[in-house]
Amino acid sequence: MTSLTLKYLASIDWLYSQLPIFQRDGAAAYKPGLDNTIALLKLCGNPEKGFKAIHVAGTNGKGSVSHMLAALFQSAGYKTGLYTSPHLKNFEERIKIDGREISKVAVTSFINHYRKSDVNLKPSFFELTMAMAFDYFKNEKVEIAIIETGMGGRLDSTNVLLPVLGIITNISLDHQAYLGDTIEKIAKEKAGIIKKNIPILIGERQAHLAQIFIDEANAKNSPLYFADETVLADEDNKGTLLGVYQNHNRQTVYSAYLRLQKLGYKLQSNNLKAAFENVASLTGLKGRYEVLQYNPKVIADTGHNEAAMDYIIPQLLSEKFNKLHLVLGFVNDKDVSSILKRFPKDGLYYFCKPAIPRGLDALETVQLARENGLQGTCYASVAEALQAAKKNAHLEDVIFVGGSTFVVAEIV
Repeated sequence: MTSLTLKYLASIDWLYSQLPIFQRDGAAAYKPGLDNTIALLKLCGNPEKGFKAIHVAGTNGKGSVSHMLAALFQSAGYKTGLYTSPHLKNFEERIKIDGREISKVAVTSFINHYRKSDVNLKPSFFELTMAMAFDYFKNEKVEIAIIETGMGGRLDSTNVLLPVLGIITNISLDHQAYLGDTIEKIAKEKAGIIKKNIPILIGERQAHLAQIFIDEANAKNSPLYFADETVLADEDNKGTLLGVYQNHNRQTVYSAYLRLQKLGYKLQSNNLKAAFENVASLTGLKGRYEVLQYNPKVIADTGHNEAAMDYIIPQLLSEKFNKLHLVLGFVNDKDVSSILKRFPKDGLYYFCKPAIPRGLDALETVQLARENGLQGTCYASVAEALQAAKKNAHLEDVIFVGGSTFVVAEIV
């Protein structure tokens, strides 16, 4: 093992062991408010002021939209930064330029620089990772960066940005303990990314929420657009991402593309087509209704709330199969019962716990499943559950793996 690798591993170990990370620690890692972020970025020389950005928030779809936008700019020849979370396999996935992950040297250098600084900010994992991304994008002189929020909007660390365009994909119930216990409260939190005089695009018009965005945009004198005001033709709304829900995301990206053209960005229709067709290869996007193998067909999707399942499950049931096998695991801060009640009663279930502390114990999942009329077996790990499903499945069956981003992360 090289000296560089050892230094990198030591830096990453410090990052994970010393800083609270939401995917592991849940509420302990959530730091609402921007004061700490502002102080951290000042320490780094305010890199957020060193590049142009598009800021993407929303409950579902923000990851796919962010990746498609990055693919759009890459296809047009722009040097493009992309910051998303969480990662599936390795930390560097969170920070990319033109589809290439941040180098281990850059990660190690930034962490060591911070650790040597004479400050006591005690940032969260997300705050320091975001500062690393912004510093990297500034130093590498990206021409545009696509920045995905963490979970919120108004108090999200990324909300220090003054972007060229803000996007809110949609709103549904998720992270209620942090963002509010009603969809209206969550919408107000997401609307907090709207900035004075900066255009904002709403990906999905939800009648009971539209006025929240209209009022906030008016208060900030911000041009407001809804994606359904422009129609993407059916023949153009195609791509390699198979999820039905991607139709909404492509419509959002199309509307953003039109807005960005008016802002002076040199984007052409062939760039949009290339983005839709090559987003996975250009950006490394994974786990969105992704077919991992055939005979039997194995499909993985990171969707993890009620709204996401309302798209995924009907599409799954439209697949041709003899029997449907479902490998499911969840995290312990979701309303798992509301998600499970959407699944078919005649499926064959394999319940497991994602390998993170926030993972819901598989025995608890089994009990919740039974309460919702689902029968299945408990397994010690995601890998064992998937192995059992493959062993039981015939060639004409379908296996679905999901319930949590962290379940999918273990098998893609």
